Amino acid sequence: MSMAFLGDLMTSVADRGRALIGFERFIGQRNRPIERLCEDLLSGRGEASGMALAQGVLDAWERLDRPGRQAFFAMLQERFGPDHERLSKAIDAYRQEPSAAAIAALHLASEPRRQELLRRLNLAPGGTHVLVRMREALFEAMETDPDLIAVDSDFRHLFGSWFNRGFLVLRRIDWRSPANVLEKIIRYEAVHEIQGWDDLRRRLEPADRRCFAFFHPQLVDEPLIFVEVALTGEIPRSIGEVLSGEREVLSAQSATTAVFYSISNCQEGLRGISFGNFLIKQVAEDLKRELPGLDTFVTLSPVPGFARWLNGIVADPGEFVLTNEERSELGRPAVETISLDEAARARRDKLLGQMAAQYLLRARTASGRVIDPVARFHLGNGARLERINVGGNMSARGLRESHGVMVNYRYDLDDIETNHEAFATRNTVVASSGVRKLLRPAAV
Repeated sequence: MSMAFLGDLMTSVADRGRALIGFERFIGQRNRPIERLCEDLLSGRGEASGMALAQGVLDAWERLDRPGRQAFFAMLQERFGPDHERLSKAIDAYRQEPSAAAIAALHLASEPRRQELLRRLNLAPGGTHVLVRMREALFEAMETDPDLIAVDSDFRHLFGSWFNRGFLVLRRIDWRSPANVLEKIIRYEAVHEIQGWDDLRRRLEPADRRCFAFFHPQLVDEPLIFVEVALTGEIPRSIGEVLSGEREVLSAQSATTAVFYSISNCQEGLRGISFGNFLIKQVAEDLKRELPGLDTFVTLSPVPGFARWLNGIVADPGEFVLTNEERSELGRPAVETISLDEAARARRDKLLGQMAAQYLLRARTASGRVIDPVARFHLGNGARLERINVGGNMSARGLRESHGVMVNYRYDLDDIETNHEAFATRNTVVASSGVRKLLRPAAV
């Protein structure tokens, strides 16, 4: 209710600002150039008129077609960068006397004008939501004009402050949540597609299921990121056993393990703004308080880059020792392996497990980073690589991306910080002994 009141108040102020400046005449009945509106917004000082101008800029932007938006971003880059005359004077002043005041003046002078423009646009009613969608459009524009990365760095800088963890609200999503929120959970699920309302109900309503999401006060009923959790008696090896409609429901109080089996970012315009690390840790702590019997917190995660990496290894083993027979086996299309007999499947599964260990523990990018993005996320958050599950996801997507392999990352609440430091400072992958035993000797 308080957010609705604040929204109504901001709209009222903006409307009054329009009246004060004769806004409809001022913009020339919607054909005043958007660049001029932006300049007027930056030069203005009144709060009411500023909100009205900000609303005018956003309204004008939303009417632009794709070429128009491309031109708008180019304008932000070319004409709303730093004030070069002011910056030059600040540099000279700093060189003459490198005082604290000179440093502060230099910092202010070096800031692109578009950052202040974005701050003022954010004052318009619903401005935050429009700016998030504006950054989505910017990603498209960057495909044809990579130099717009300078504009994106300003969006990212400001969003990093506006969507700071201190502003986020954690809410549980259940079957009684508003329908518009539930519809968005179905739409935004990015890991294991939700097959309609009945499937969603199976993920939310039973006593051994949970879903939590972060929300921002300015994006009402728009989840930023959500995590689906299964409460179980043991660490699962496959997504099939978690999502099965035939499984036996466990009472929450009987559960010993919380399984984070799907994490989905919802707002493309907030790409690169990290929420997931805070989400997992807070949900784990909240669940522990609610259910003291929980002593194990793990994920059941995809390995999205494994198949692509493995194809490269098959073509050129490099540092890995592979026999011709193994190369032939690994080169077989994953979909063909479904019909293998038991002995052949066991051999292939053992080989896949070994290669998945190589991929997660030893494979690196040219810059020395762990290749797999999901691994980087969880290891960077302080998790431990607990177990490799061959056959964990036999869906078409699972076979295509990872030959069916899934991984458990374990969040030991006492070791999270130590594991994070090892990964962040030394790029060390903390892994269980069971995973390390799968490693094959490197070629000499």
